[in-house]
Amino acid sequence: MEDARPLLELKGVAKAFGPRLLFRRIDMTLLPGTLSLLAGANGTGKSTLMRIMAGLTRPDAGTVTRRVPEDKLGYMAHATFLYPGLDAEENLLFWARAAGLDKPLERAGAALERVGLSRHAHERAGVFSRGMAQRLNLARLILAEPALILLDEPATGLDVSSRRMLASLMLEARDRGAAVLWISHDVQEDSRYADRIFTLEKRSLLESSGGAS
Repeated sequence: MEDARPLLELKGVAKAFGPRLLFRRIDMTLLPGTLSLLAGANGTGKSTLMRIMAGLTRPDAGTVTRRVPEDKLGYMAHATFLYPGLDAEENLLFWARAAGLDKPLERAGAALERVGLSRHAHERAGVFSRGMAQRLNLARLILAEPALILLDEPATGLDVSSRRMLASLMLEARDRGAAVLWISHDVQEDSRYADRIFTLEKRSLLESSGGAS
């Protein structure tokens, strides 16, 4: 995979909020078939950097190059992007149809099965626990089999078995050629899945090998 073109490339990226500089001169590449972690203390700008990668926030300097079509970018933030008045299946059907995916009902059923929510397909998302809502959000994410996956603390609210399911889904995505970047607050636990670990520290980005390298 080392000869493949990066699916995401950052060069000299910087961001400030007023007089406060979050980070500067950030260089990063995400290659196909890799899973990377993004780590750092609270307030270092991890979520802001990921929003820049997703095209939701503009950098103050530098360039961001995404080599995937918009419908192949999967982004999961703290908000679940779910409609509480719709049941689990209806939520996935909405997103599948909005993305123009073929066989939306079949895709929705398969995604619910993969995240262990098949028996909750016709329960309203508004009554789900945080962990169940996060599972449904993961189902939404994998509907279109994105080529570039950006996850902002995806393990929030998940129990041990759900964390394993999350890791399994992301390893499957990596194995089919996706580039996955995962903001982690438990690097010691999650590093075994990662090819690389990026750490925001002192406004700069440090890079090291993960346990999967």
